[in-house]
Amino acid sequence: MKPYIIGIAGGSGSGKSTFAGRIKEAFPEHVSLISCDNYYLPHDELSLEERAELNYDAPEALEFDLMVRHLEQLKNGQSALCPVYDFSHHTRSSSVTEIQPRPIILIDGILIFHDKALRECMNLKVYVETDADERILRRARRDMLERGRDLDGVIHQYLSTVKPMHNTYVEPTKVFADVILNGGKNEQAFMLVKAQIEQILKSQK
Repeated sequence: MKPYIIGIAGGSGSGKSTFAGRIKEAFPEHVSLISCDNYYLPHDELSLEERAELNYDAPEALEFDLMVRHLEQLKNGQSALCPVYDFSHHTRSSSVTEIQPRPIILIDGILIFHDKALRECMNLKVYVETDADERILRRARRDMLERGRDLDGVIHQYLSTVKPMHNTYVEPTKVFADVILNGGKNEQAFMLVKAQIEQILKSQK
């Protein structure tokens, strides 16, 4: 059986990764999770300072072709070697993560619905919509605690690229969604998606 691929999109800090993580936790043996964040292009030819100034919220920042190739490998029953992005250095690290082919494949990221070839790999597309004030607060906390950023840097990046790119590229892609959720901690929506996955797993036996 081909895996059932669920794409989870939404703005930065919307709660999409939280939602994807909850699904992974509910079906640990049956779900593989791919984060689009690991597919940022490395740009090792640039200095750290130059890489820090790049626009990471536009489609050209991501290697969509590699994501599609990895999903095709998983659909064909092969594992995929996913890059690991180092946010403190704004480039890919030397490590990779081996993603195993499983009945359910989750892929989450702000721009995963932008690329047509990537969209066409998905069986279900979920968009997580969250108020902008809540998203920036979540992003600031995450970037400072997990990615080694300072508050001034977070604010500068949000105003210069994150907010305008969200309006230009991210939010318009919700027209491609099969389901639009209000926040990543929406319990009713989680239970509905969980029930659908249970049905899919039952049908694949």
